[in-house]
Amino acid sequence: MRWFTKLPPVLTFELSRFEFNQSLGQPEKIHNKLEFPQIIYMDRYMYRSKELIRSKRECVRKLKEEIKILQQKLERYVKYGSGPARFPLPDMLKYVIEFASTKPASESCLSQSDTPVTLPLPSIHYPVSDLTSKESTSAEGPSHNPGSSFSSPEDCPHQSEVMTAPPRSPLGMPMLPAPRTVTDEEMNFVKTCLQRWRSEIEQDIQDLKNCIANTNQAIEEMYRDPLLCQVPYRLHAVLVHEGQANAGHYWAYIYNQPRQIWLKYNDISVTESSWEELERDSYGGLRNVSAYCLMYINDKLPYFNAAPGEPEQMLGEVDALSVELKHYIQEDNWRFEQEVEEWEEEQSCKIPQMESSSSPSSQDFSTSQEPPAASPPGVRCLSSEHAVIVKEQTAQAIANTARAYEKSGVEAALSELKEAEPEKPMPQESNLAEQSEPSPRADATECAAQPSSEVSEVEIPSVGRILVRSDADGYDEEVMLSPAMQGVILAIAKARQTFDRDGSEAGLIKAFHEEYSRLYQLAKETPTSHSDPRLQHVLVYFFQNEAPKRVVERTLLEQFADKNLSYDERSISIMKVAQAKLREIGPDDMNMEEYKKWHEDYSLFRKVSVYLLTGLELYQKGKYQEALSYLVYAYQSNAALLMKGPHRGVKESVIALYRRKCLLELNARAASLFETNDDHSVTEGINVMNELIIPCIHLIINNDISKDDLDAIEIMRNHWCSYLGQDIAENLQLCLGEFLPRLLDPSAEIIVLKEPPTIRPNSPYDLCSRFAAVMESIQGVSTVTVK
Repeated sequence: MRWFTKLPPVLTFELSRFEFNQSLGQPEKIHNKLEFPQIIYMDRYMYRSKELIRSKRECVRKLKEEIKILQQKLERYVKYGSGPARFPLPDMLKYVIEFASTKPASESCLSQSDTPVTLPLPSIHYPVSDLTSKESTSAEGPSHNPGSSFSSPEDCPHQSEVMTAPPRSPLGMPMLPAPRTVTDEEMNFVKTCLQRWRSEIEQDIQDLKNCIANTNQAIEEMYRDPLLCQVPYRLHAVLVHEGQANAGHYWAYIYNQPRQIWLKYNDISVTESSWEELERDSYGGLRNVSAYCLMYINDKLPYFNAAPGEPEQMLGEVDALSVELKHYIQEDNWRFEQEVEEWEEEQSCKIPQMESSSSPSSQDFSTSQEPPAASPPGVRCLSSEHAVIVKEQTAQAIANTARAYEKSGVEAALSELKEAEPEKPMPQESNLAEQSEPSPRADATECAAQPSSEVSEVEIPSVGRILVRSDADGYDEEVMLSPAMQGVILAIAKARQTFDRDGSEAGLIKAFHEEYSRLYQLAKETPTSHSDPRLQHVLVYFFQNEAPKRVVERTLLEQFADKNLSYDERSISIMKVAQAKLREIGPDDMNMEEYKKWHEDYSLFRKVSVYLLTGLELYQKGKYQEALSYLVYAYQSNAALLMKGPHRGVKESVIALYRRKCLLELNARAASLFETNDDHSVTEGINVMNELIIPCIHLIINNDISKDDLDAIEIMRNHWCSYLGQDIAENLQLCLGEFLPRLLDPSAEIIVLKEPPTIRPNSPYDLCSRFAAVMESIQGVSTVTVK
């Protein structure tokens, strides 16, 4: 026998959970139950405890031999008899007493019509003569002669009369076995002996059981000697496998020492667990899930069980290492730091891309105004601009425009027929405006005097042709073609007279009022099945969901501050005034967390719309697998929006309908691949079920499921359950046995669904036309192709 002189800090036990079946020619998993403790003591395997362990093992060997002898004695009591069928001896004695207590046949026949007969328990009879012979040999009672105890025919005239009677007909026999005749003396003798023997036998059996239990307890406590509890190893990790030998799923339980809890690591999911759950999943014997690897760590090594905040102790352990190991650790730490820096740099590069994907090119609102003069170069996001804005009140012009709204509501503000006269600027401000805002005639002269500034003509829908200077900073044609920018350009055009008469600030107020009124009226229009006004402009979404007034006003002001309005002098002047007004809005005037939250909701609404349209287009092309991924994610995100309000998301029934259709189509396709019995086709069908259909079904069940969805799920389940009654190949039976429980029982399922490929959101103009085309096509016109 081998002994350990030194133990490693970590012990890994690999459990043999697989064996090769020679008859079937394939591996099989062993599901037998195996229990393991949370702490094991390795002293019994150490060389220093060799002599003590040998003596204890000798004691254990002797105790086990005693248990074997005791069990053999006990077996003779519980399996008594000389024939092939053997029974517990106490029960046999009980049955003899019951037989003797049954009324004789003569009495039962006479009283059958008068009194009911008490039915004894089912009897297994044993000859009375054998019992009396045992009584004669008993040491406790006096020696009796059977002839003196049991009456002979001569001594009992009644018995002699019955015995000499002619044989009875079988039909006249009683329903239960019973003695034909028995005297009171005989009955008392039989009951006294048998009851005493039964009590003695039961006491002997109980003594044997107690002796066996005590011996087993002595064996269990043999190694609980304090001298053998000096090297504890605590269970740290358990690796679990669920499935069969050829396929399955893996996860791990790891003990978190600082928090004193078990954590379950299942793919990308990390959740808190318990020892009870670990036992249920790891011991085996109940389901096809069990542990295959155990990891124990030395419970006395401080650096393996160090709590947070003990770096000095860790550094001390590092200092005790050799020079080579120190160098290796330093180099590994340096590489890790480099990896962290590269990852952080990569994430910082992704953030501007994400912001740009949800800014002018993908949304109706713009968050990329020119930074103020005091801002550092390159800072263009809202968060950096808000950090440098001054703490003052909202622009007086915006307050004047919204005064009627604050007093009497939006309807009263829109019903104002007479435009409010803008306040005259102060004399100094007027001089500055005259210096910085040349007249249109001077503009033309200046443009003519600058041959290097070329002018091009751009056609914008709903606006017409406008002249755009080539030196316009940051001009983006895609943003100019969006419905939001079209409305701003039209509003500036309507404010031309006010701009020429009263200046740029008055022109901004006039244009702001025009666009505000237009969008409010658009939000009040009843949507059709082929259009959704919320896709045209973010403010339509805000109006329909009753967003705070300050959020609405700032969003519209940012539209007028967009750098893409620098296509002529009038728009540039209004843009600069709007940018100045934005900088005047202080932190106390605007809850920026609330503001960002509303815009995030609108961005999610647009993403849901894009996913829905993509899923519908793919469904029409017969690409059900790709379509289902987009529709499922659209439904989940849309459900989160609808929890905040009925107008926050898209119509839920449309997503649910086509999600249901995709599931039924994919289920039928997976079943047809399964029936081919071709390895490649079967694997493809099973993958569709495991990776897409089953996770989708579990997501549906975990939410508020509708009757239509429930009916569709039952159809899919019944389809696969129908194979159970068919004669299919053995490999198909194995595949069916693996994923069918997951299809039927979603309670223990970990929902892991692959996110569909990211799609760059369309511009609002394209998204509106795309929405109209797709909604028209799904109503039975034809398959649509959107360029």
